[in-house]
Amino acid sequence: MVRKEMKVTKVALKQIEKLVRAHNLADFKWMDPRTIIPRHWVREKCIYGCPRYGQKACCPPEVPSVAECKGFFGEYRFGLFYHLRKKFADPKDRFLWAREVNKQVLALERVIFLSGFYKVFAFTAAPCNLCKLCKDTKRECRNPSVARPTLEAFGVDVYATARKMDYAIQVVKGYEEETNRFGLLLVE
Repeated sequence: MVRKEMKVTKVALKQIEKLVRAHNLADFKWMDPRTIIPRHWVREKCIYGCPRYGQKACCPPEVPSVAECKGFFGEYRFGLFYHLRKKFADPKDRFLWAREVNKQVLALERVIFLSGFYKVFAFTAAPCNLCKLCKDTKRECRNPSVARPTLEAFGVDVYATARKMDYAIQVVKGYEEETNRFGLLLVE
């Protein structure tokens, strides 16, 4: 039996929202991903501000160019921008939390894919940390079928995007403050 391609309709969006809630993502908003404009300065912050630059398979330089990222977002009409917040008693707890959240989002991506939306693509809210020791390149990745980038890796100004979506977000000055994480599910 050949399965028909799913069209993104209002009914389909409501079905996706049910799946999203079932995967414990309660705070989300729909957006047009074509309005996302990746910026070179965000990529430069990765290159010149991240101590793990070049050491993760889902981060620069192992991701498309900023121009290619812009083209990628242009191929989708629907994006589910989701928000997660968490305060940690111990800052080290954020790594385990991020791993569990990423697994949850990847499971959601799979369910949406199996529902007929074969172009679904997830941007995780935290850097991929499915493995205890990440390989340096995408070619060496131990989990290439589920390794996903963050929005920042694709050059997205997450602060500006969140604010445009009416989310209050500020720079966190210490681990004692609540963290806000954002991700995106692209659906077509």
